[in-house]
Amino acid sequence: MQDSLFSPALGSQPQNHSGDGDTHTIQVAVPKPLRSLFDYRVTPQQLAKLQPGMRVKVPFGQQQLIGVVVHTDKTSGYASHKLKPIVEIIDNSPCLASNILELLQWVSRYYLHPVGEVLSHALPALLRQGKPLLPVTENAWQLTEQGLNTDSATLGRAIKQRKIVDFLKQAASHNHTIQTTTQLNGQWDNWRDAMRRLEEKGLVTQTQQTSIFANTLKPAATALHNLNTEQQQAADAISATLGQHKAFLLEGITGSGKTEVYMQVIIDVLKHKQQVLVLVPEIGLTPQLVERFERHLHTHVAVLHSSMNDTERLNNWLAVQDDNDDSRARVLIGTRSAVFTPFKNLGLILIDEEHDLSLKQQDGLRYSARDVAIMRAHSTNIPIILGSATPSLETLYNAQQQRYSHLQLKQRAGDAILPDIYLLDVRSQKLEHGLSAQLIQRIRAHLEQGNQALLFLNRRGFAPVLMCYECGWLSHCPRCDAYLTLHQRAQQLRCHHCGSETRIPHACPDCKSNGNQSELNPVGLGTERVEEALGELFPDKTILRIDRDSTRKKGELESKLQQAKDGNIDILLGTQMLAKGHHFPRVTLVGILSADQGLYSADFRASERMGQLILQVAGRAGREKQKGEVLIQTCHPENPLLQDLQHHSYPDFCKDLFIEREQAMLPPYTYHVLIRAEAMDEEAPIEFLQTAKNSRPAIENKDNNLVEIFGPFPAPMTRRAGRYRYQMLCQSKNRNDLQQLMHHWVPLIEKLPNRKKVRWSVDVDPQEMF
Repeated sequence: MQDSLFSPALGSQPQNHSGDGDTHTIQVAVPKPLRSLFDYRVTPQQLAKLQPGMRVKVPFGQQQLIGVVVHTDKTSGYASHKLKPIVEIIDNSPCLASNILELLQWVSRYYLHPVGEVLSHALPALLRQGKPLLPVTENAWQLTEQGLNTDSATLGRAIKQRKIVDFLKQAASHNHTIQTTTQLNGQWDNWRDAMRRLEEKGLVTQTQQTSIFANTLKPAATALHNLNTEQQQAADAISATLGQHKAFLLEGITGSGKTEVYMQVIIDVLKHKQQVLVLVPEIGLTPQLVERFERHLHTHVAVLHSSMNDTERLNNWLAVQDDNDDSRARVLIGTRSAVFTPFKNLGLILIDEEHDLSLKQQDGLRYSARDVAIMRAHSTNIPIILGSATPSLETLYNAQQQRYSHLQLKQRAGDAILPDIYLLDVRSQKLEHGLSAQLIQRIRAHLEQGNQALLFLNRRGFAPVLMCYECGWLSHCPRCDAYLTLHQRAQQLRCHHCGSETRIPHACPDCKSNGNQSELNPVGLGTERVEEALGELFPDKTILRIDRDSTRKKGELESKLQQAKDGNIDILLGTQMLAKGHHFPRVTLVGILSADQGLYSADFRASERMGQLILQVAGRAGREKQKGEVLIQTCHPENPLLQDLQHHSYPDFCKDLFIEREQAMLPPYTYHVLIRAEAMDEEAPIEFLQTAKNSRPAIENKDNNLVEIFGPFPAPMTRRAGRYRYQMLCQSKNRNDLQQLMHHWVPLIEKLPNRKKVRWSVDVDPQEMF
């Protein structure tokens, strides 16, 4: 991010004035889409108990809301008797520490989002509901000594009991001897009767658990691998800055051992009795990091992500704030929203796969967890690591401008070497369900050597569209400007944009195709279709498909990834869920079925993301001692971007993109704010955006840095979920000028009479135009 991001906030700063002698005024942020704080009356006794960051229950219209105190003892513009008194003080101490409260107010200003909603977003759901700021006590179970020594096979046909015993044994082997009701509910439905019978047999015992770290850690940590020279130099450079702010870009080719560098630095942080926040883009990356960190660091690791229930989230959120040294989590691994978690003594922030789009929230509070983390590290005066094999252009640009220290790992760890990458020209070739003859031959050769193959296609379902060969009918979504995807197994057509579903028609809806369903044919490829083709080509091999459809149930993704790592699978097939940071020791062949989707997209970031994804997927090959091979099917093998990727030259790839971006004056050379509007009536968003454009305030600009406004123009997918979507792009070479304009402009837009006819939003630093 730019240095200007750290400049003082626009607008007045709070002033500290007392109320009258009998009552005092506090300012509260309430979870409503309103940009102001609200004044409430408190007694001197209440004021003595209150601190910023504490929750209070307040009257708001006909409701009572849970708000957060932002300022105490303020002067109000209203007479004291006209202010409403608070209903209740919920907390005895702040649930949002002062540094987090300041960070969240910055987030509100920078992302132009109502402060009350920002503060509410940062709290776990149970705290938003007014529940106590305490860990939730749950019933829990563990194996007795007799249970640990019992072979589950002796339980005969009591299948659920056998599963529970095996599950508790496996959990105990990973040092999680106690399993709570929440954890067991995540495994099975209707398990309580079987658990009661096991308790009657003396195999399990019931207890209660408050702290998520009531279990005792294993007595010794597993030693780290010896770092090579590059890794050690990187770790030393970062550790030397502990206790001060510095941003590091750790760019390491896939398989270079970035995680080992992370762990070495974390060990140094823990020696100083400090804590570490680790942000990951995907839920699927957390289990492997937790397992590795617990094994090597000998410390408590808390986790936060969206698949956890409310109790789990609150207990993990509180675990890093625990006053008890023995039960406090020293490391928190979490997805995007974990960036707002208060810590007892935070000493380092680490972002893995910093380039990943998942780190940017795409609705509601549209914040970048990466950029908020950088701001948090800056304000807390601690170092931050941005790790990636394929850094974003924005991050590379900041490294070039020497805002970040650029550390590079150019060789693979251990004895592993980079795989060879081949571009397969599939023009004029007959493909078997997307597979060229050369790719099929190489899959067979690698499998015969006892290795695994990984095939990548970033499109789930059976086929992107269903077509009638008689009349040309296509399966359009009735609510979107998109096709319905064919899901053969479920016998459904599904829209991947609005969620619409319908059964596959027996005949063409237009021409009826003489009642003949055989005239309806799938067009294009999806992972289901490739899976079916692989089953026919390799009938004696085990094939595992990993995409969003095949991993919907809790724990299913982790289970399938473990199957792949254990070597029980011959061919892995999946979407980008397979591309991010996973280690499959036996994969020696990677096949990318189509590399052309990002080459000629209307989205200026598509080429960058295409290159990142290709190199990330390619990096799954040959991570152990056996050399890997990557085959990329393309109709454009002469494309210079693909040529760069073939030679593992991400710097050259980015150099070409930098030239394109600078010529077109696109980020990182300019800054964007996108104003979106949508409505059921197509004219409403156009009229609203045009009215908003006409209301733009005149701002004096002594440096003559212009803010250009483009639009209104239709979104790339104009109609989605039955609503027409238009947008307006604001662009400037100077971030401060753009922010200054938006801070004056957004309040004017909020007062436009036609705003009520549309849904509208402001996206600062948008990452996608859709």
